[in-house]
Amino acid sequence: MTDSHFTAYMYRLRYIERWSLMRNTTRETVAEHSYHVALLAHLLCEIGNAVFGKSLRADRAAAMALFHDATEVFTGDIPTPVKHHNPKMLANFREIEAMAAERLLGMVPEPLQGVYGPLVLGEPANAEEAGLRSMVKAADLLDAYMKCLSELSSGNREFAVAKGQTEHKLAALGMPEVDWFLAEMAPSFSKTLDELSE
Repeated sequence: MTDSHFTAYMYRLRYIERWSLMRNTTRETVAEHSYHVALLAHLLCEIGNAVFGKSLRADRAAAMALFHDATEVFTGDIPTPVKHHNPKMLANFREIEAMAAERLLGMVPEPLQGVYGPLVLGEPANAEEAGLRSMVKAADLLDAYMKCLSELSSGNREFAVAKGQTEHKLAALGMPEVDWFLAEMAPSFSKTLDELSE
């Protein structure tokens, strides 16, 4: 039996920094971001279940979110303005991302490939998972929005335009779970610890 480097590589996500083109008051790694997206995806599903009467598998959405940027252990975090500069660049990046996913999946021990294959490759196994993928994408955007709020609250105007762009993208989703979260939970991100403790 050969060594599997899968987990060791996943742990290296803590060394990949996000927002590399922006001045940050607080640095953020892909590992931290993955945790936040998993937390938010789980929360969005449970909002859907409790508030809007849906039957969403929050646990599966959280698992999908944990691996949504796993390939960045090889590619690094490519900033959105670079990645989306033009369709050809985006297509090239998607191809690189697919190769990185295959490489990472190749490190998963054979008995576990059926479990981790769909997570690493980002391929929904069925229609239900395709729906959960939209929750993960929404959570990914929400985490970017929370980052913008945090940076702006620290006096960093570098994130002002990004905040407006992210708000527009979130509104365009038309997801009641996201709207509910933004109304009920997001405002706390602009508060200091003392204000939260009142």
